[in-house]
Amino acid sequence: MKITVVGTGYVGLVTGTCFAETGNTVTCVDIDAKKVEKLSAGQITIYEPGLEKLFLRNQKENRLLFTTNLEDAFHEAQVVFLALPTPPGEDGSADLKYILGVATQLGKLIQPGNYKVIIDKSTVPVGTADKVRDTILKAASVDISDDFDVVSNPEFLREGVAVDDFMKPDRVVIGTSSERAIKILNELYAPFVRQGNPILFMDERSAELTKYAANSFLAVKISFMNEIARLCELLGADVDMVRRGIGSDDRIGKRFLFPGIGYGGSCFPKDVQALVQSSIEAGYSFRILESVMEVNKEQKVILMPKILQHFNHELKGKKFALWGLSFKPNTDDIREAPAFDIIQELLYHGASVSAFDPEAMNNSRQVLGNAIEFAETPYHALKDADALVIATEWNEFRTPDFEKIQELLKNKVIFDGRNLFDLTQMENLGFHYESIGRRKLSSTK
Repeated sequence: MKITVVGTGYVGLVTGTCFAETGNTVTCVDIDAKKVEKLSAGQITIYEPGLEKLFLRNQKENRLLFTTNLEDAFHEAQVVFLALPTPPGEDGSADLKYILGVATQLGKLIQPGNYKVIIDKSTVPVGTADKVRDTILKAASVDISDDFDVVSNPEFLREGVAVDDFMKPDRVVIGTSSERAIKILNELYAPFVRQGNPILFMDERSAELTKYAANSFLAVKISFMNEIARLCELLGADVDMVRRGIGSDDRIGKRFLFPGIGYGGSCFPKDVQALVQSSIEAGYSFRILESVMEVNKEQKVILMPKILQHFNHELKGKKFALWGLSFKPNTDDIREAPAFDIIQELLYHGASVSAFDPEAMNNSRQVLGNAIEFAETPYHALKDADALVIATEWNEFRTPDFEKIQELLKNKVIFDGRNLFDLTQMENLGFHYESIGRRKLSSTK
């Protein structure tokens, strides 16, 4: 099948590459000529484990192409995916200007008798499929109402494991009532659901809401567990024990119950905010999600009171090593990353920061410039630092050389925002160690 993907961001590049991997010919379109030039030259523009291998293989086989020419790519395709940004507006609602802008262009390109399936792959508010269809029809100079269908097909990709999520989805959600579109999309997705996982067909609005509901529910789980962690500290309980106790209940499940310094990234913050705004527009107050946003905002800097208390509220002249800049491991995505909230607070209080991240250093430099020091290795960040702050749970941070940490730090002090280390081990090593929802260890060695 010939496919066009409009947009070569995270979702677009993963979508295009994975569809090419199953034998389709995919043309990815982007208005950024320099980006298209890089991609055409075999330079992948995002970090996602496992993606580069597929990207290079399918490009070599001429199944994965890149262009700035929307018209040519559109005319050759049977299916067109819109994988465009939907940034939050000032009121928190999703801004549809990029999607509707492309829809206007498509309205001028659709030809009578040449049927197309146009798919919203971006995360979009309820009713967007209707808006896209109306925009296309308005832009057309002839009657093309029977020559295309607009379908909602939200992505459920987790950064860090997006290739596996796409190639082996636990479900595919498709919003359409068109029998023509259903037949085409059943054929397109058949290779991905051979193990029996479902393709769920529903109306467009239900599909659009499903995406927001899924991400928002996961955000609720995270914030709920972070609230439990705060309560554990006040009551002397251990959040790790509580997490195991409730996670064993199959009605709750084990995933998304790890406490920490809040959620970030391109999806959860934006999607929760957008669903709240959509609810307001519908005349409903989504109180749970309003609380989730407030909890997450506070959670991002939950380590700061611990840091300030330990240093008697005097951080001026202190140096902090910070491990982790991406919002989660196995990605270079720094959007809404809690590390940046912590950095801002440390700098505000007069401290300096030396940071390391395995993949997010370049993206972070573009945002922070010379405001902090960027270390070559996690251990270089520790040199002459007064304490270590852990903001992202990269695997390489889980079992570090503690002897080297002790040698390089001025003080044996760690503030762990991801609960990476065992309490008994840290106690035996004599660290002043503070984490989330667990007892504080004060150094005695």
